[in-house]
Amino acid sequence: MTTPAPIAEPHETPRPEAAAVPALSIDGVSHAYGARRALTDVSFSVQPASFTALLGLNGAGKSTLFSLITRLFGIQSGRVSIFGHDVSKSPGEALRLLGVVFQPRTLDLDLSLTQNLLYHAALHGIGRREAAARSAELLGRIGLTERAGSKVRDLSGGQMRRLEIARALLHRPRLLLLDEPTVGLDVKARADIISHVRQLVTEQGIGVLWATHLFDEIMAGDDLVVLHQGKVLALGPMTRVVAEAGAQDVNTAFMRLTGAQTMPGGGA
Repeated sequence: MTTPAPIAEPHETPRPEAAAVPALSIDGVSHAYGARRALTDVSFSVQPASFTALLGLNGAGKSTLFSLITRLFGIQSGRVSIFGHDVSKSPGEALRLLGVVFQPRTLDLDLSLTQNLLYHAALHGIGRREAAARSAELLGRIGLTERAGSKVRDLSGGQMRRLEIARALLHRPRLLLLDEPTVGLDVKARADIISHVRQLVTEQGIGVLWATHLFDEIMAGDDLVVLHQGKVLALGPMTRVVAEAGAQDVNTAFMRLTGAQTMPGGGA
């Protein structure tokens, strides 16, 4: 993957007095589908300029939680806020600070890369000239400038995912959610996506919530939230979660916390 070029215009820097406000705060969130409870009293936060891994098996409630954060589902119980803005009471202020990459692909396959970006920019009220400039900048950062006029259907899976991340960044959010973003990608494409997102944290100060079931996507410096059957079993710096579980690595810690008999992909 081509090394990203520096962003021409830096992201808005939080005011010093606002620096302690979490990028994302989940407080006592519960959700049920009829009689089936998907989430139970879930609470955790994501700090600005941090990478938080939301680790759980398929069906743990990760996608449900993302749907609540993005207001695809109404919040039944609890509170979700983005940089202090309640998503239920002040959705406009909250969601303009949020970029999202969902697990299912949501690109228009018959439009070009640039057309997909311009359409998304229009939905955010970004003027066409500014949208064109931002689109060109982001395509350069993900190494797809030469494919700008190509139809999306002609891209590889990894290239599509990089384009979706670029699209999520068009309106310059300060919080980025990614739901199982590497599913179905080969080893190199996975590594490229993870490296690119981590670069956003270190270079632009974006707060990231990365939902995964793969142990090898989590690093020692990350914050970790273990979600199992809709409940948070552990949270905090990855090294602390592992130590408190009396384990040597994330794999073993997850097994001890959840009592799982089989491990998610990426285990040894």
